[in-house]
Amino acid sequence: MFCNQCEQTAKGIGCVETGVCGKDPDMQSLQEILLYGLKGMAAYAHHARRLGMVDEGVNAFIEEALFATVTNVNFDMGSLLELVLECGRQNLRVMEMLDEGHVKRFGAPTPTPVYEGTKAGPGILVTGHDMVDLADLLEQAAGTGVNVYTHGEMLPAHMYPGLRKHKHLVGHFGGAWQKQKSEFEQFTGAVLATTNCVLIPKDSYKDRLFTTRVTAVPGGTRLKGSDFSAVIAKAKQCAPLPEKPVRESTVGFHHTAILGLADKVIAAVKAGTLKHFFVIGGCDGAEPGRNYFSEFARNTPKDSIILTLGCGKYRIRDYDYGTIELNGSGPIPRLLDMGQCNNAYGAIQVAVALAKAFNCSVNDLPLTIVLSWFEQKAVAVLLTLLALDVKGIRIGPAAPAFITPNVMKVLQGTYDLKLTGNDPLADLRQALAGTA
Repeated sequence: MFCNQCEQTAKGIGCVETGVCGKDPDMQSLQEILLYGLKGMAAYAHHARRLGMVDEGVNAFIEEALFATVTNVNFDMGSLLELVLECGRQNLRVMEMLDEGHVKRFGAPTPTPVYEGTKAGPGILVTGHDMVDLADLLEQAAGTGVNVYTHGEMLPAHMYPGLRKHKHLVGHFGGAWQKQKSEFEQFTGAVLATTNCVLIPKDSYKDRLFTTRVTAVPGGTRLKGSDFSAVIAKAKQCAPLPEKPVRESTVGFHHTAILGLADKVIAAVKAGTLKHFFVIGGCDGAEPGRNYFSEFARNTPKDSIILTLGCGKYRIRDYDYGTIELNGSGPIPRLLDMGQCNNAYGAIQVAVALAKAFNCSVNDLPLTIVLSWFEQKAVAVLLTLLALDVKGIRIGPAAPAFITPNVMKVLQGTYDLKLTGNDPLADLRQALAGTA
């Protein structure tokens, strides 16, 4: 198709010569927000499906919304924004299914200490998000003498009793996905990547990197099914890992565990010993500016609790935040790791439960949400929060490039959506003053 005005190919993003052909930039922006949200929701829905959780209503919405992104360029902003928010509402259902599926399959999560480092002997490092892949690998590796470790967003696997029952799931190694090239090189065993957060490998380890299904990288070995015998065999051929402890951390503050302390949390708020809640997490990246989240978290007051989840937690977890006393149950850590980005449903449930307990809106709670965004799942979670009418969220470290100034103005005016600033301490002071 060609533009009648300038005889250039109409690509649907506006003509560089006349600005009159193709889609309106704001309509294009909302369609892109919807498309990224759908991609994120599809990732969550894929994990839920692998756990046996499916909702036909969600599937129907995905079809209809995708249809809207490719065929209709004449939407008005109000209609498209409603579709965008409906994506958020549908994503809430998907995250609910994902949470339910994990609990049904692997048991109710509980706070659990995790060994970080390596144990002597051959090993397999599992990165990504897919707990079903990990479960299958653990079953197949039983009795082989090969240890299994989590990496990145697989760290929360240790909170599920159905996974940690395997004694050869010995611990966790490394940090966030963007450190893979150095950490996978250091880890001398086989590596299994279960989802898309995997970097093109270096020559030093590409022959021992395996991926699953639609996840693939040049030089790695893609496995189409759930037979991990090749991974186990490669681990046995590789140089054994040394006995090298690094630290011990605690994960598993699933929303059911936190809500089990709800009466004590509420009492602490009423007594004034607990004054603020922060949600700091999201999808991390490697670009400059993400130290904002580290500095913000480290300066939160000692009478507050930080809930974290997603790979964004690696920006803030390597710091001692101390504990906070809850009446009648003793101290709990100020930093509570709720799990993967796949566990975002839990943070929402905690906020909703607190609002119900105090008979107020979520927006009236002493709660500040600071999210790092990087990819589609972060967009889906943000849309869910907006669909729930949560206001005053900060996102960063920069505005998504696909949001036009006009669309951002609508989101800021309706939801008080904020961008992280250049001064995290100033933003923190504003949040604590109740103006965030």
